[in-house]
Amino acid sequence: MSGADLALAISVFLACAVEAVEALTIVLALGTTRGWRSALAGAGAAVVALAALVAALGPVLTSLPLDVLRVIIGGLLLLFGLQWLRKAILRWAGVKQMHDELLAFQAESRAARAHGATGSGFDGYSFSVCFQGVLLEGLEVAFIVLSVGANQHRLPLAAAAAGAAIVVVVAAGVALRAPLARVPENTLKLLVGVMLTSFGMFWSGEGAGASWPGGEVALAAIVPGVFLCAWAMAHRLRRIGGADGGDRGGAQRLGAGDAPDAGAVATDSGRLTVTR
Repeated sequence: MSGADLALAISVFLACAVEAVEALTIVLALGTTRGWRSALAGAGAAVVALAALVAALGPVLTSLPLDVLRVIIGGLLLLFGLQWLRKAILRWAGVKQMHDELLAFQAESRAARAHGATGSGFDGYSFSVCFQGVLLEGLEVAFIVLSVGANQHRLPLAAAAAGAAIVVVVAAGVALRAPLARVPENTLKLLVGVMLTSFGMFWSGEGAGASWPGGEVALAAIVPGVFLCAWAMAHRLRRIGGADGGDRGGAQRLGAGDAPDAGAVATDSGRLTVTR
């Protein structure tokens, strides 16, 4: 396995692990409050749907010309990577609230109890919530698996990395019977954003005809460069917030049901403003 293949597998593993932790929180909340049968059925149906999506689209993508594929895949990875990176930068700058799985679990549990009692049969509420939650969390991972795997013709490797992440997260959830609140989810999201953005830059450049010095070795410079840029942006935003007199050093933690994410950040006469 080459260094690029290893980086590919790590990127997919971390991205899938982050989304799996969030999906696990939803399933745990519904399972512990309303029963496991319908909750697990909904989660299982979503996993089957995602696997079918990957199996159907994988051969289509790999049949495209290599340069066209790299431009398309590079653009998709840049789209996903910059989205993850933006949120991570705002969190580490203290502008955006940190995600907290324990708060998310509590909010989901309250919503499940408020929906009313469940009978002994099929629980449509648990099934639909778990199906939707797992499907939405998994769709982004499915496209990342397809993008990364198809571009390098390493779809089995990418799928195996995603499967390994799911197994690890589920095993931890079964063992603890609690949300994985101690997983450094916000840090992992930063790392995934850096890796996806770096691969997106590299492959879209190759597809457009650019020649990177050293080929895949250039990733060893691109990845640290993207990380340093992200760190500098977070540091700058934190300093702007501190200069305004507001202590943004300790970011608030966000769970499901809390205030929505920051939609924009703007400076008005030196004052940091968050638009929600």
